[in-house]
Amino acid sequence: MQELPDQALAPGLTAQVELTVTDADTAQAVGSGDVPVLGTPRVLALAEAATVAATAGHLPNGSTTVGTRVELEHRAATPVGRMVAAQARLTEVERRRLVFEITVTEGGQTVAEGRVERALVDRHRFLARADRPA
Repeated sequence: MQELPDQALAPGLTAQVELTVTDADTAQAVGSGDVPVLGTPRVLALAEAATVAATAGHLPNGSTTVGTRVELEHRAATPVGRMVAAQARLTEVERRRLVFEITVTEGGQTVAEGRVERALVDRHRFLARADRPA
């Protein structure tokens, strides 16, 4: 993998992604519960999408990031039809380890927050390793 250009991935990078909750996003639909509100797995997916968006355009050619650790507190229910926004902010870069603070809001209320850690990897080598027989 190429070396990172100076300050390519520096703390302070941010991105926001939005989702209007549909029936397919509910805890019932994703198998994480039996209520028709935004499911925690979808909250996590939205948070991770924000981290990916925050680093878009800042990665060396041939590189990508992969999730390695998550801490998420899902505090409030969001019904179908409401829009949620996930904001990711890169707070720490330690070699290939990237740490993001995440906040998910709906109508000005924080519905979830936490941390997502990702690792910078060479896409080709990562996929080759993943394809090896166990």
